[in-house]
Amino acid sequence: MAELAGVSVRTLHHYDDIGLVQPSERTGGGYRAYSAGDVERLREVLAFRRLGFGLREIADLVDDPATDAVARLHRLRGLLVEQRDRTAAMVTAIDKELEERAMGIRTTPEEQLKMVGAQLYEVIGSDYATTRRTEPRIAAQVWDALGDARTVLNVGAGTGSYEPPDRAVTAVEPSAVMRAQRPAGAAPCVAASAESLPFADQSFDAAMAFSTVHHWQDPIAGLREMRRVARRVVVFTHDASDAGWRHRFWLSRDYLPEVADLVVGRPSVDRLAAAIGARMEPVLVPWDCADGFFEAYWRRPEAYLDEPVRRAMSVWTRVGPAAERRAVRSLREDLASGRWAERNRDLVGLDAAELGLRLLVA
Repeated sequence: MAELAGVSVRTLHHYDDIGLVQPSERTGGGYRAYSAGDVERLREVLAFRRLGFGLREIADLVDDPATDAVARLHRLRGLLVEQRDRTAAMVTAIDKELEERAMGIRTTPEEQLKMVGAQLYEVIGSDYATTRRTEPRIAAQVWDALGDARTVLNVGAGTGSYEPPDRAVTAVEPSAVMRAQRPAGAAPCVAASAESLPFADQSFDAAMAFSTVHHWQDPIAGLREMRRVARRVVVFTHDASDAGWRHRFWLSRDYLPEVADLVVGRPSVDRLAAAIGARMEPVLVPWDCADGFFEAYWRRPEAYLDEPVRRAMSVWTRVGPAAERRAVRSLREDLASGRWAERNRDLVGLDAAELGLRLLVA
């Protein structure tokens, strides 16, 4: 068991002594014998341990009567994704410093500490409020879908875009970075995840989620939770599993094929809709869209050369700095040569584009 788990026998003895992982049986010769359930518990303990949790914290996590093995796996996955994103952000910061040093620019002590300090993760969302604003034409479609709902739960609320101003809104947002960017006077915000909403059944007239489902650890579970706490559900999303969606949008088709890797295993929009019995409405993206989500600049390609614009889109951090640099370089060259305009001349006359975005209404 020690060899399989990559730990010492002494470690397993210690876990047994403190009651953290106690083998179910002993052999006739006195050796510890681990059952399948024991192995599952050890796997959880070691995973949390390698994420930096202390043994007492781990004991509380694996013995929590309110969670089961699946819930703990979802939590582990979320922690690992966050660790991956932090690592990608650190690589981006290091690459930036290397480029600056190559040009003779020295980073300040404050900038150097950001690379390893608490502000590192904010590279993903710190500019969110700058470019991620409410697009009124899309908002009108979302708010119309809410019907006559007076109380609305906004799940994965971010900085508060698309929260209807004429209704009683309660926001849910797990990210402290996002919560900190909510403007003064915004709706009260609860720190929680979509998969475990801390509200009683049917607490709200409606629950909404805007461009957030792709961040959830378990989208199906999150949507069902929304259905549980509200009489109506409205979700803005896209069909990430649709190859046609990636082909329709020139950025993912011609410059960033890595987007396909990000959606492997994610449920299709049809599965999401079926999980809550929703109907689907197409959402067109206006050419001058005020909200800077990934597809927003389909007729304004120069915007993707702007780093603050990219930092407000999680896609760029998730594909990694090498793919980002290559895509930006290729796009810059194609804009300068006129190749982009030649490839996409059919877009120039459009006022709005159908790029696979959907509104689920249940």
